[in-house]
Amino acid sequence: MTTEKHSETWKTLLAFGVIYFVWGSTFLAIRIGVQEMPPFLMAAVRFAIAGAVLFAWVAARGEPMPNRREWRSIVTLALLIFVFDYGLVFWAEQFVPSGLTAVMLATIPAFMALSEIVFLRTQRMTLRLALALLVGLAGVAVLMSRSLNLGGAPVNRAGAIALIIAAINWSLGSTLTRKLPLPDSKMLSSGSQMLVGGLLLAVAAGALGEFHGFRFSHVSPGAWLALAYLIVFGSIIGFTAYLWLLHRESPTRVGTYAYVNPVVAVLLGYVAKGEPLGLRTILGTLFVLVSVVLITTIPRMPAPASAIATSEPAAMQDLSPT
Repeated sequence: MTTEKHSETWKTLLAFGVIYFVWGSTFLAIRIGVQEMPPFLMAAVRFAIAGAVLFAWVAARGEPMPNRREWRSIVTLALLIFVFDYGLVFWAEQFVPSGLTAVMLATIPAFMALSEIVFLRTQRMTLRLALALLVGLAGVAVLMSRSLNLGGAPVNRAGAIALIIAAINWSLGSTLTRKLPLPDSKMLSSGSQMLVGGLLLAVAAGALGEFHGFRFSHVSPGAWLALAYLIVFGSIIGFTAYLWLLHRESPTRVGTYAYVNPVVAVLLGYVAKGEPLGLRTILGTLFVLVSVVLITTIPRMPAPASAIATSEPAAMQDLSPT
């Protein structure tokens, strides 16, 4: 193996390690942060800073700025993906353990499949897809049910509903990404969405009264470290690694992070924070992961001309919202 090929191999392994383990660990970082910071405000700081860094970097390279139509698309996607997805994820993690949050969000492929059937018509309902959706639904039911005698407390109902709404909004945003006019540069598109999303999250935080009585000076070093980790590793480095892989590996291989992230999040939450890892968690996680595998390995239908994707999903897909 040549030195250049050896170096490329190590870069690929490192990038996969980032989207597997760093994105899997962001759920725990969110859980740590929202114990001390208002959730929408914390999300606003994370994405405003990360988006500003990415946007400034792309602008410095001389990339053309979005036009008026593209800015409208950016605002629409920022609302769906950052306010009504990430904002709800940060809010839900006040009540839902980080590992179970990751498992609940692993239902995103199921909602994506439904979005493709209804809106893009690049997918059709088959027996395999119907089975996958039922298995995923069973996993969510196991995690939420108060009647099943599986030990451990069920997922907080309000938090679980918020996470399902978040997953639906992520799916809708990703579907619209393929239809709306956006900048050709994926980095510019994503950086601008993060930046606008961060600003909209700050507005939401103000509307919800999160600034009232809150003092940044009262936040512990541990919570600040969690926020810094989300900005630098979860957003900037993680997203860069994701885009780098998309240009060098097949989408199927890159998409395997969807199987790994929930497992990493569940195990890390158990080891680092003592989150429950009983029969309920294990069964629910297995059901959801089987659903993800079944859905993501279904052969794709040829897309009609009107539904050809104009760009990749704009935000990081750390099924992590995170």
